[in-house]
Amino acid sequence: MKAVQTLRDEHQNILRMLKVVKGLCIHTFNTKEVYYKGYYDAIDFIRNYADKFHHGKEEEILFEKMSSELGPAIKQGPIFGMLAEHDLGRLFVKNLENALIESEKGNDNAKVDIIANATAYTDLLYRHIDKEDNAIFNFAESQLKAEIHEQLNVEFEKAKERLNSDDTERKYVALLEELEAYVDSL
Repeated sequence: MKAVQTLRDEHQNILRMLKVVKGLCIHTFNTKEVYYKGYYDAIDFIRNYADKFHHGKEEEILFEKMSSELGPAIKQGPIFGMLAEHDLGRLFVKNLENALIESEKGNDNAKVDIIANATAYTDLLYRHIDKEDNAIFNFAESQLKAEIHEQLNVEFEKAKERLNSDDTERKYVALLEELEAYVDSL
């Protein structure tokens, strides 16, 4: 169950970033100013830590194992829902990036899209993480056999090496702390 706990632990960092993004939105709303570096750093974190590093392990390891071991009802129901939400999150982040680019070009109306897409992403991820932590992961822990959990642990260790996990974790937690300090200073 170490693999599942790793995903839960990573969720804590993602939840911290969601608070940062919400703080950036509040700042933009209140001041009409966009802290571009903050938003772009948040996008970097979301794409490389939350999506590639974290969602990659969910999609390629845990969800695949749950689907193969627990049957098509799991794959076509809850797992499909989680994958659809991952894709929806990617759409919100792409739209956020496009809105930032438009705003940098002087389109003041794009500030609404910055706030809308960043807020939509944070709302989606708060709900998504709650479902994973309290339903999907609990189900995996209770329904997968002990030997499957051992296989997951081995696969997570391989992913840790492949994804250079320690460096990735250090880099993005440091970025997160920097952004938290900025938002706290507003």
